[in-house]
Amino acid sequence: MKIVVSGINANLRFSSAHIIPTHNFCGHIHGHSYFVDVEIEGEQSGDFDFVVDFGDVKDSVREHCRELDHRILIPIFNKKIEFKSSGHKNIDLDFFKNKKYLEFNIQEKEYKIPKVDAVILPLKHSSAEELAKYFAERVAEDILSEEKHISTIQIGVNEGIGQGAFFKKIL
Repeated sequence: MKIVVSGINANLRFSSAHIIPTHNFCGHIHGHSYFVDVEIEGEQSGDFDFVVDFGDVKDSVREHCRELDHRILIPIFNKKIEFKSSGHKNIDLDFFKNKKYLEFNIQEKEYKIPKVDAVILPLKHSSAEELAKYFAERVAEDILSEEKHISTIQIGVNEGIGQGAFFKKIL
């Protein structure tokens, strides 16, 4: 059995800015009004014979959308982004805990962004493809906390109508 939640109709959306470093067109700060589609396959179970409760799925996706909404998305594992690290060889999420600003270079461009205006993502890119994987992992963590018989979670992150990336997580 499969359940489907249409992000554009269920208001599963966020607006963010991002950069795809050194890309000819997307190498400049620009933004999208994203929406997130969800498909979950599994066996019906529980008191109501649900694959998963639609409300739980929408709550999970909305929470992750809120975290990204109206922020600049910064992928920390992109080799083309050089963070001003004061001697740190390996950048991880802990590195940014006490920072007020994110300071980094992409080739000859220098950036200094207030940390409150950004979301630091453990990704290589802030592309629709990587964001779809990111959402699939987060939603899986959220909805699998209860006993479920789910076999796959597919997330689509759309940068606009008719343009998006889908990632299927097999459980």
